[in-house]
Amino acid sequence: MSASEARNWQQQAAERKEQLYTETKPKRQVKVDVTKRWITSGEKFLYVIFSLTTAATLFYVVSFSTNLDALNRDIQSLESSVQQQETVNANLTYQVKEYSNPDRILRIAKENGLKIQNTEVKQTATISE
Repeated sequence: MSASEARNWQQQAAERKEQLYTETKPKRQVKVDVTKRWITSGEKFLYVIFSLTTAATLFYVVSFSTNLDALNRDIQSLESSVQQQETVNANLTYQVKEYSNPDRILRIAKENGLKIQNTEVKQTATISE
């Protein structure tokens, strides 16, 4: 072998070693940082909208029930005042009937010195509205 052939052979052997080395050398795998998310952004948006709607609905229901409770309390107080006034009216009606009794009128007339000439005392007709 000549010197030039020997050099070619050495170069080729070196190239073969490099090829074998690169072929046997494990290639680096590029890891892509892909993490699986439990909740996607669309789901997050839907959850936020649902939560806000639920909160608004609950606020409305509580506000409505509060107003309804206040209204019921007002109605109860008005009913009790109406009952009290009805009781007062019934008592006054009874007093009117008692004061318009002809015997009472005659007794008061005699106490004040009035003389009754006609013995017939009639009760006046009641006015009905």
